[in-house]
Amino acid sequence: MTLLPDPTPDDVTHILRARALALAREPEVAASADARIELIEFGLADERYAIEAAFVREVHPLEDLTPLPCTPPFLLGLVNVRGRILPVIDPKKFFELPERGITDLHVILLVQARGMEFGLLADSIVGVRTVSRDAIQSSLPTLTGIRAEYLLGVTAERLVILAAERIAADPRIIIDEEVDT
Repeated sequence: MTLLPDPTPDDVTHILRARALALAREPEVAASADARIELIEFGLADERYAIEAAFVREVHPLEDLTPLPCTPPFLLGLVNVRGRILPVIDPKKFFELPERGITDLHVILLVQARGMEFGLLADSIVGVRTVSRDAIQSSLPTLTGIRAEYLLGVTAERLVILAAERIAADPRIIIDEEVDT
């Protein structure tokens, strides 16, 4: 058996410095956690959509919807959620998807983005899932028109991920009109 010679003070300094640098690096687990995104998946016009869970405050049943006259067709109306009056947007009308009418099975995703809070109507909630950011494609050639503007990406399973901040930034959803009497 061969014994190694005692390290010199320079060797010790070099070893300790290398260990300090290795310990100071961010852990691999934290880096991989940032590479994943948690989504709320929902059904909309026979397609599967999702939105980042970080923007969804809660899911609420569609109850007591009050229609608003003189508003764009995609603005269904207002709902009162524990004292907060929130507008409800119908993504099917906003994205020009096929409509089938509204039932009591519909739900509202209460979304908060860019200092705004609003509801997005969904046909059904599929669930919560986590997806790797690397698995999200930026767009598909078949997704054209208005949907592409608000698209965060599409997964290989054809799950369309909406960008809540882009929807909230659209000037069309801010309605500031007065009706002439």
